Amino acid sequence: MPPLRGTIGRGPSPEHRTAAVASGARGLAARLSGIVGSLGRGTMMPNDAFSELEWRGLVYEATEGLRDVLAREAVTLYIGFDPTAASLHVGSLLPMMALARMQRFGHSPIAIAGGGTGMIGDPSGKTAERQLLSVDQVDANLAGIRAQLAKVLDFDASPNPARIVNNGDWLRPLRYLDFLRDIGKHFTVNYMLAKESVKRRLDQEDGVSYTEFSYLMLQAYDFLTLFDRYGCTLQMGGSDQWGNITAGCDLVRKLRGARAHGLVMPLVTTSSGVKFGKTEAGAVWLDASLTSPFRFYQFWVNTDDRDAAAYLKYFTFLGRGEIRALEDEIARAPEAREAQRVLAREVTRTIHGGDAALRAERASALLFGERIAELDAGEIVAVFDDVPSTSMPAAAFAGAGAAVADVLVATKLASSKGEAARLVRGGGVYVNNRRVADERARLTLDSAVSGRLFVLRRGARQYHLVLADPAPGA
Repeated sequence: MPPLRGTIGRGPSPEHRTAAVASGARGLAARLSGIVGSLGRGTMMPNDAFSELEWRGLVYEATEGLRDVLAREAVTLYIGFDPTAASLHVGSLLPMMALARMQRFGHSPIAIAGGGTGMIGDPSGKTAERQLLSVDQVDANLAGIRAQLAKVLDFDASPNPARIVNNGDWLRPLRYLDFLRDIGKHFTVNYMLAKESVKRRLDQEDGVSYTEFSYLMLQAYDFLTLFDRYGCTLQMGGSDQWGNITAGCDLVRKLRGARAHGLVMPLVTTSSGVKFGKTEAGAVWLDASLTSPFRFYQFWVNTDDRDAAAYLKYFTFLGRGEIRALEDEIARAPEAREAQRVLAREVTRTIHGGDAALRAERASALLFGERIAELDAGEIVAVFDDVPSTSMPAAAFAGAGAAVADVLVATKLASSKGEAARLVRGGGVYVNNRRVADERARLTLDSAVSGRLFVLRRGARQYHLVLADPAPGA
């Protein structure tokens, strides 16, 4: 489709009006038919959508009247995704799942891959200027992001197929003077300064650049463009996007005389106040080459009991009854961690597929159980790629073997043989997930995984790998 600069501020072209009418027709068809089973994964009537989002804790703020709109008609909605990396991370899962939920309720989702806005950078929720990416970098990142969005959205659903669009298609060809004249005049500086994302940055020493200051207008223009092309009347996002979203609603009202809506979801943090998705090892990516399915699975299994129920609502398609039963299980037997296992299984299946989820679950059960020897040493090393390791000559484990106390000192899991003995007596030392009961115990190659690897653990979480290196030339 050609760029919109010929239609800025002058109303939709005939083909855009046709698209908007078609979108309305799809909404009517959805209401009349009930669209039962249209997604192959269970589609519900549109009037349940707002209540479903509320029950899941996903409504932080919404424009007035949105509940009634969703109760009476199927709408087209969109969420934007930032292409600043080659992969999305788990922080993007909340909006991804929101689009998928809305599609299951008969609404038509659009995912914007920000090939245009991604070159500028959104100041919302940021304390510093973003590093600008080249066109080639952004385009390369978009390819991976599209594939990940396709894991939760259905592009063949009838009558409400999902779409992925690139706002670079209409933002990159824009002429600066045309944009200022036709769009910029509808935004006062006072209006823009009042937005929380801008006010927060102005309080910082470095302030905000004009480049990022103008981001709000570009996002508002996205909303206008999607309204013209697809009849899109709802934008969703994180709560830090509220100012940008309402700016888009205002622009649609001023230039098209139409009512548009916004809904923002809470920004997810852990119960300890840490930003969701951040670990000591860095971001948890959706790309299996950046975060393996096993490590992805482990991220969810390690969810705090206090967060598990909320995450089941946010990140899975499980229903109320299933989640309520798991909430009861958390209260009754938190040590069993059944809710966390279900959470990990469901999210890993959604992102990496059923086979990968089963393999990750099996590896987890073996790795953290007494049957760890059934795994190959290579698999264990891959899983524990960020765990400290020590190489020792295989000869040290020959014959009578090496004393556990000596190995603990060599790996710095204990500062002395005396401390090592105290740890063993206290039941705090494990080798290949078996508790060491005798402080005089020795390690031999017969007890090593694949004859060459020991997994040492002090307490619940402090791991160390010991590799038995064969003699040179062996």
